[in-house]
Amino acid sequence: MTDAGWDDLKLFLHVASEGALSAAAARTGISAPTIGRRMLALERTTGRTLFVRSQQGYRLAPDGETLLEHVRAMQKTVDNIVDWKAQAFAMPIVSIGADAWLAGFVGEHTSEIRGKEDRFRLCCKSLHKGVDFTYREADVGVVGRRPESGNVAIRRSVAVAHSIYRAEGLAEDEAMPWISIGTESSHSPADKWVFQHRETHIRTWTNSPEILPRLIAAGNGRGVLPCFIGDEFPGLVQEGGIIPELTYTMWIVANDDDRHRPEVRQVIERLDALFKREAKRFSGDEA
Repeated sequence: MTDAGWDDLKLFLHVASEGALSAAAARTGISAPTIGRRMLALERTTGRTLFVRSQQGYRLAPDGETLLEHVRAMQKTVDNIVDWKAQAFAMPIVSIGADAWLAGFVGEHTSEIRGKEDRFRLCCKSLHKGVDFTYREADVGVVGRRPESGNVAIRRSVAVAHSIYRAEGLAEDEAMPWISIGTESSHSPADKWVFQHRETHIRTWTNSPEILPRLIAAGNGRGVLPCFIGDEFPGLVQEGGIIPELTYTMWIVANDDDRHRPEVRQVIERLDALFKREAKRFSGDEA
């Protein structure tokens, strides 16, 4: 015996509800003879007599009554799933794009950006090479350079500092090798600093910013990190203080047409409040 298909079970529901093939045909657009054949096939598939057929129509047999209860429960479940899906896709999306460092920070603080009662979905994007608003890569961008053109709204945020870090268990040693992000993945001045200043001493590199602090903590050498990453990463210590030329101002940017959307405006306000609250952490001044 093959399983009864959902299409035939829905058709059974119409026949059971209407009590006649002609009425079910009017509701479904399927001809009465076709419905009759499919109900016979359903009975063969289930091995049960579902209807008592007469000139007055189709009356449910006892097994038909039982099946009707099951099919109604199935239909209710289907309706609930459809409603649940519709609610999700009716909710607007706000995407936040940032470099690998800041995208991770945003991901760790999403509960402060979207509350449980907020009726929007959140998408966090890691765009290490920068956010391109020409192609709407994100609704809200967190960038390290003030956009000079484009139809964008801009909000100045906090300063982001960088320093050199090494593993906590290693003594400061001038001969210690360096670790860097590979040139193919270097986009910001901080990404490029080690190659520009210590290229001959590089012994390890990675194409992934997220791996860099792990390589440093594993004792492979020293490397440059944003202070809000290095100061919080287990097993790392700062060496030599802030590198002044790498400090930049963070900007929160949104397309000027999108910034008036309530959910986008809400995300911008909450990001701004979050960054300002953590300003000392970003500037490397946090004790």
